[in-house]
Amino acid sequence: MYEIMQKKLLAPGIVSMDIYAPLLAASAKPGQFLIVKMDEFGERIPLTVCDEDKEKGTITIVFMAIGKSTQVMAQMEVGDAFSDVVGPLGRMSEFIQMDKAQLAKERVVFVAGGVGTAPVYPQVKWFVDQGLEVDVIIGARSRELVILEEAFRALTPNVHVCTDDGTYGFNGNVTQLLEHLMANEHKPFTHMVAIGPMIMMKFATLMAKKLGLDATVSMNPLMVDGTGMCGACRVMIDGKVKFACVDGPEFDGHKVDFDEAQRRLCLKAQEKLPSCEEENPNCPTHQESQKEPKRKVHPKMADAAWRVGNFAEVNLGYTMEEAIIEANRCLDCKTPSCVLSCPVGVDIPGFIRKLKTGDMQGAAQLLAQHTKLPSVCGRVCPQEKQCEMVCVTGIKKDPVSIGLLERFVGDWALENLVVAPVEKNGKKVAVVGSGPAGLAAAAELASLGYGVEVFESLHKLGGVLAYGIPSFRLPKEIVAGEIGRIESLGVLFHTNVVVGKTLDVDTLLAGDFDAVFIGSGAGFPRFMGIKGENALGVLSANEFLTRVNLMRGHEEGYQTPTTIGQKVVVVGAGNVSMDAARVAKRLGAVTCVVYRRSEAEIPARAEEVEHAKEEGVAFHLLTNPVEILSDESGHVCGVKCVQMTLGEPDADGRRSPRALEGSEFVLEADTVIMSIGTMPNDLVTASTKGLEVGRQGTILVRENSTQTSRKGVFAGGDIVTGAATVIEAMGAGKQAAMEIDKYIRGL
Repeated sequence: MYEIMQKKLLAPGIVSMDIYAPLLAASAKPGQFLIVKMDEFGERIPLTVCDEDKEKGTITIVFMAIGKSTQVMAQMEVGDAFSDVVGPLGRMSEFIQMDKAQLAKERVVFVAGGVGTAPVYPQVKWFVDQGLEVDVIIGARSRELVILEEAFRALTPNVHVCTDDGTYGFNGNVTQLLEHLMANEHKPFTHMVAIGPMIMMKFATLMAKKLGLDATVSMNPLMVDGTGMCGACRVMIDGKVKFACVDGPEFDGHKVDFDEAQRRLCLKAQEKLPSCEEENPNCPTHQESQKEPKRKVHPKMADAAWRVGNFAEVNLGYTMEEAIIEANRCLDCKTPSCVLSCPVGVDIPGFIRKLKTGDMQGAAQLLAQHTKLPSVCGRVCPQEKQCEMVCVTGIKKDPVSIGLLERFVGDWALENLVVAPVEKNGKKVAVVGSGPAGLAAAAELASLGYGVEVFESLHKLGGVLAYGIPSFRLPKEIVAGEIGRIESLGVLFHTNVVVGKTLDVDTLLAGDFDAVFIGSGAGFPRFMGIKGENALGVLSANEFLTRVNLMRGHEEGYQTPTTIGQKVVVVGAGNVSMDAARVAKRLGAVTCVVYRRSEAEIPARAEEVEHAKEEGVAFHLLTNPVEILSDESGHVCGVKCVQMTLGEPDADGRRSPRALEGSEFVLEADTVIMSIGTMPNDLVTASTKGLEVGRQGTILVRENSTQTSRKGVFAGGDIVTGAATVIEAMGAGKQAAMEIDKYIRGL
């Protein structure tokens, strides 16, 4: 039950309530909404989250008592409780996701009308917390209907009030006041955000267009009284059907069909709104919670047509409600095979057990005991081949979505779980590389009390997490957040230090380090060795992805070129291949993947292959390049390929491909991206005396150990195994930390 802790009458018919909902309060972001349900018989009413108090565990809602349900709700008092409060739902404000440097160049004015003033408050508060200047226009019919003025003035002096009847403030409406502020007071606005009555937002947007301002509007009026019909929140955006509850509630005002939205509001008020043929099955305003869930909860994905034009995250993850529903599918096995299949040994049933009851603090703390990168692993670990593959629930049904639950708890921990350094034991360890193996080793060693210093050759931390995996799969702010938590443990990071060049392992050991862990990865690209491979326009996937992910060459103002044409062929079908193909597609290229085996043998995650297809990437399977063709200038103009067939399975169970005679054909291309694997470079190994190296350039270690041939030197991750997964590298880093601890303590 969700108790009402405080209630205020802000104006005639406008009520504010503080409701105790600690989990929602901890995760709500400006722009999102929630759903309240008074009792078993009540309807689900969507309302914007107007404020939150994380310490008190409360959220604030503001509503106007105009319909039957909200009139009954307005009669509830302090001490009464709602049976259900669900959220946060919808997308957070676009500004929260913007680059802070870019946001600082904007001057935003919020235009609030009537009860729409309340949803503006958390956004203004967020801007002020970021040290950014904003203006607020509050409009009402008369003085008695002006709400939250004092609360806004406590945040910013730039508050402007207007009333239609002239009883208070500027005599006129918000549109007139907006024009007045720019024309007469020379306010340098660049972006307007309007929230309020539909008609007000329409004319405010028209004025913004006249003044040359970007415009954002909130379609929450379509959800105000929660009719339980998808048609109630349907809105036309740039000629396409969107749903305010899922795709919004905020949209580009210049693309909104306000007349259609206003018509739907009128039909809604008259209870004549027809059911929608384009029903949205994921609409949260009328989906009841599953009390005894059996089917897997599938997360929402960004629309393919929209996402292919940007680098926003595709998999949107779970809401709190969805996470708890999915967690309750776990059978809590007495002998959990999922734990044995996890390279870092996460207590999977344990943290899920906490999540089932909504104990986020407990779930996060338990998860942190086993992994220091849960938000990363939850996104990129191939759970379907590890923990989820052996999930007992999956014998008769879909397995529990362990990765998505780990991601959900990890993301909560990034915002809420406090990390503190452990008392140091006087011993020091150097870690070479800040990729998954190095980060895992550093975090575990710091937790054991060691002074840890990490040496990274690039200017950004994260290794492959930073340069290799695109933001649409792994947002860079997530990587930075996880590294920040490791830094909070007392780990010291050094960038732009190339171990083997700037300094070497011998220097580290001769100094004040008691041991060294090498986790420098395998970043040296492989090529096919076919004719024409050195033509202009042939890139390795590593080079291409680094130019985009690390150097941001695709963004205006960044000087690193992406060197990509209009027709791109990606050779290979691993996860890196899918990343390269999907990035090329986002840069506007017609893109295809060439792979010599069939779809059944594709090594990339099935989800990534599916997403690539949705985004328009073509696949040429059972196809192998035999020559890169170039024009008279030496630039790629095509790829000569042969069709393949698969023979009998070999000793490893893989069917060997062989070429079909006379099947040659040419694919047009001006860029070819080779993505057929990587191997370690010799920067560290060639400069470290007594370090034994294998035939492929990998460091040799003792069996089932990370101990190298050199005393005090340990290694793990791709530098030992060759290219593998993030979680396998993390497992090696964690194992190395335990072995280093025993080595230093003489055990």
